[in-house]
Amino acid sequence: MRYIALLNNHHPSLLAAGMRNEESLSLSTASAQTRNRPSKTPNLSVSIREQLVPTHLPVRPVFTTLTTVATKRSNSPKLSICLLSPHPLVLSEFERILSKPDFKVISKQLESTLAPDLRSFEPPKAQVYVIDAHAARQATGALLSNILERHPDARLIVVGEAHQDANSFSLLRLGVKGILTYSEARDQLVRALPLVATGGFWVPRTVLSGFVDSILSGQTRRLKSDSVANLSRREQEVLDSLLENLSNKEIASKLNIAERTVKFHVSNLLNKFGVRRRADLILLTFQRRMAPDA
Repeated sequence: MRYIALLNNHHPSLLAAGMRNEESLSLSTASAQTRNRPSKTPNLSVSIREQLVPTHLPVRPVFTTLTTVATKRSNSPKLSICLLSPHPLVLSEFERILSKPDFKVISKQLESTLAPDLRSFEPPKAQVYVIDAHAARQATGALLSNILERHPDARLIVVGEAHQDANSFSLLRLGVKGILTYSEARDQLVRALPLVATGGFWVPRTVLSGFVDSILSGQTRRLKSDSVANLSRREQEVLDSLLENLSNKEIASKLNIAERTVKFHVSNLLNKFGVRRRADLILLTFQRRMAPDA
């Protein structure tokens, strides 16, 4: 144990290295004098054999592992968010709310609130778009349709003063995933963004329930009993993937087919089920699966 103590005091790097075979440590007379120990021998040599050093000592320091973990976390991609509003004060407030290290925020002030202008507007590319619904309903709809046509995989959150049921249903039909008022956005927007980015919905429970009821009551009769029976194997695979809320690109990767082939099958599914939007197809399919046999 005396040898190990000397090793710890003078050469900790050798201890971390684990010492292979036989190592030797030379202590000079000056080193002995610094410890106030008289030395009569000009050179003191102490031999330390391998068996005196515990073999279970770690070779790699623990801090290296911790540093690696921290580096991986710091390199995780940020969620890209595009803020769209005609009002600079609204953009400034949104930027303040989203001043988090996990977000990459792109603010864009809309120069016009007219539907034709918003239809031709070129939005920056982002994963999630937060749209200020201050403009008229028709103009907001034109902007939402424009974004989805240019970026089909984009997720949309609409923020406004208040949302009537009819207006909320229209937004959901257009493909909106999140609906918030300005006051709700202050507390909920930070939590809503990651959920919406992964394909979830952030909508008041009563609004979403009413929307589902309106879809089912208006279109359930259009779902023919033989629709599913007429599906090909590939169409059934695409439908199952749609129920998992996967994008066309994700479905193509999962099924190992081209993305344009996925679009072709999705179009056929919409025609067979008599609906125009993927959301309607998903809702009708879930409803049919949960309905008791007639």
